[in-house]
Amino acid sequence: MIFFKISGFFFFYFVVTGVYVIFMPKILQMIGYSTPQIGAIFALAPLMRFFVPFFFLKHFELTQKVFYTALGGALFSILMFYPTINHFYLFMLPNMLLGACLGMILPYVETYAMEHLQKERFGRSRLFGSIGFMLTGIILAQHLEDYTNGLHYLLLGIALTACFAYFLTQNNPVFTTSSTTTEVPFSFLHVKYLWLSLFLMQVSFGAFYNFFTIYETEHGISLEGTSYLWAFGVICEIILFYFQAPLLRRFSLLSLVKLGVFATALRWFLLFLFPSSLFISYATQSLHAFSFALHHTAALSLLYTLYAHKKLAAQFYYGFSFGLGGFVGALLAGYFYGEYLYLYASFIALLSLRSLMLFKGRE
Repeated sequence: MIFFKISGFFFFYFVVTGVYVIFMPKILQMIGYSTPQIGAIFALAPLMRFFVPFFFLKHFELTQKVFYTALGGALFSILMFYPTINHFYLFMLPNMLLGACLGMILPYVETYAMEHLQKERFGRSRLFGSIGFMLTGIILAQHLEDYTNGLHYLLLGIALTACFAYFLTQNNPVFTTSSTTTEVPFSFLHVKYLWLSLFLMQVSFGAFYNFFTIYETEHGISLEGTSYLWAFGVICEIILFYFQAPLLRRFSLLSLVKLGVFATALRWFLLFLFPSSLFISYATQSLHAFSFALHHTAALSLLYTLYAHKKLAAQFYYGFSFGLGGFVGALLAGYFYGEYLYLYASFIALLSLRSLMLFKGRE
């Protein structure tokens, strides 16, 4: 039953992520937002993810009460999308709130999932999130004539995410007590090159998460065809999530993180070289299995071996990588959008790999 609840949470959480990542940039473009404005909007939520963990170093603890408050805040923020989406500056506010809330929600559950299921079974639960992301990409592409349909999907997704989160945590003694407290020392300096690599990795992903749909449709691939590209990437991700256990047992976590970063650099470079090739686009999407699924599990597992305060480590993982990295990546992708976007992204991914080469971690 715990596996079902965790998997249900992942499924609907990534339904929300799917709508936000795949379709919201296109929706904003349909409304009339410029690419710098789209980049600025999608930089706000990651920026809030970056700031949130710092409040939990000394001032707060990620308790069940705070978690429920974050769920309510996420639901309220998406409700506020409806009246504000046509107003650039007003639309910034709910995006900031959503980013802050998501920065607390996922680490809270994912830490429990990693500890309860262990890294081998964690991937099999997490793949349900990939399924939710993929189905969203396929289904919503058929119903985006009216942009409000995207907002409806967001609202339904966050409501069901909140339901599964409540069912998982309510009357669960693990979530009512804290085995580790914020008194545990938390330092970045001894693994600074690892944190730098995680940051740069997500900077490179700014070109993908915020502009892949726009990039592909502007190079002759239909919106429906682009949705199939997203779905194919997620299918590859699901396969690796399911079968990654032998890799995690056979190879060191650090070597797997390096493999994920190298695959990402190659992926972006191919998109730069062949922007109109549907075949190459599918080939690059197949690499999502390594650049996201394998990299995510290996990086999170590696951090768990380095830090005693695992929940806070997970928060900073999302804060530094998807947060600060996503913020910088979205801004730069919006500014540099054009012919050389994915060449720049590939270069950033290579810098991430270089940083890993300087990291003297646990092999």
